[in-house]
Amino acid sequence: MLYQLYDLQQAAWLPIRLVAEATQATFQHPFVPASYTRFGRTVAAGAELLERTTRRFAKPEFGLAETVIEGTPVAVTETTVAHKPFCNLVRFERAVERDDPKVLLVAPMSGHHATLLRGTVAALLPEHDVYVTDWIDARKVPLARGGFGMDDYVDYVIEFLRLLGPEVHVMAVCQPAVPVLAAVSVMAQSGDPHQPRSMVLMGGPIDTTAAPTVVTRLAETRPLSWFERNVVATVPIYYPGGLRQVYPGFIQLTGFMSMNLDRHVGEHLRLFEHLVRGDGESAEQHRRFYDEYLSVMDLPAEFYLETVSTVFQKHSLPRGTMRWRGELVEPRAITRTALMTVEGELDDISAPGQTRAAHQLCSGLRPEQRLDHLQEGVGHYGIFNGRRWREVIMPRVRGFIRAHAGEAAPADAA
Repeated sequence: MLYQLYDLQQAAWLPIRLVAEATQATFQHPFVPASYTRFGRTVAAGAELLERTTRRFAKPEFGLAETVIEGTPVAVTETTVAHKPFCNLVRFERAVERDDPKVLLVAPMSGHHATLLRGTVAALLPEHDVYVTDWIDARKVPLARGGFGMDDYVDYVIEFLRLLGPEVHVMAVCQPAVPVLAAVSVMAQSGDPHQPRSMVLMGGPIDTTAAPTVVTRLAETRPLSWFERNVVATVPIYYPGGLRQVYPGFIQLTGFMSMNLDRHVGEHLRLFEHLVRGDGESAEQHRRFYDEYLSVMDLPAEFYLETVSTVFQKHSLPRGTMRWRGELVEPRAITRTALMTVEGELDDISAPGQTRAAHQLCSGLRPEQRLDHLQEGVGHYGIFNGRRWREVIMPRVRGFIRAHAGEAAPADAA
């Protein structure tokens, strides 16, 4: 009943939301004299906040229609190059022919849409051929398309890497660090000729025991049955994915918001102040961020529960017990794929040390195949979005990728 109660609440808010929209439109209309007064701006600001706090935000667009290459604007087109039941592989195709490194950017399947990586893609586009895993909201996937668990996630990554060829580089942001490392390990174990040239893991929970956080403690202090009872819901039949078991996005969003509730309340109060003052630029920055942040998707329940169990409770990968399709996952088998890890000093989701643990697991790599970067002064989102990402982290990632773009495979691994 959890999902139905949420939808009922949304329906109950609809009349209030419509009144708020009408009020906002009235007091912002140029033909209404009050719209030019502080009173009018205050009423319109209050109406906008009411409308936004009761809205269910739709999936945003990437909106990356253009990039700049060597000072020249270049058109960018989104092209879907592979369709899977739970994911589309999207290429950001630039309208110029360049021999740039091919990058598979694996977006997190953790509640937010892949568009959360818009800033990541935008910074990579001028000098990389970028592909992104665009995960599909589980409530939109018909039950007849089957389930989706951790093994399926690893399957998807392997399939996409093989599709893009052996010259590809793979980047994982946050949650997919574990399945991406597992996928590359499995490929190395079988001597797959399509192993990526390099692997960049950013803020991911490779070993959560290395630096516990509020997130890891929550998972460790409750049995898996608690998560099954309290956060798994059945999609109502009026959705395409009716009767599918999911971890609803609105529960994940509640968890994200509660971790920094004071900050989010403060940001919405500042939006109100910006609107009253007529500071349109600051207000628009707020809208852009929260339109993305508040847009969430449902996760397949089996994938969510397996992630809780495998990553946060059993710590299977660092303890050497993780299996894919019954086969033991052994990161030490990786010898051809260079490894870079990126962490944020202030990250309270995947704290410093969790991602760096990958270097110890990948013991088969030479020193020159490794790079660890700890970015001072940034939290979780700052390692893949914002000024520090563009000006400090991305140049190091770019240099690492190019340093290993032409590295030949050892003869015994070919």
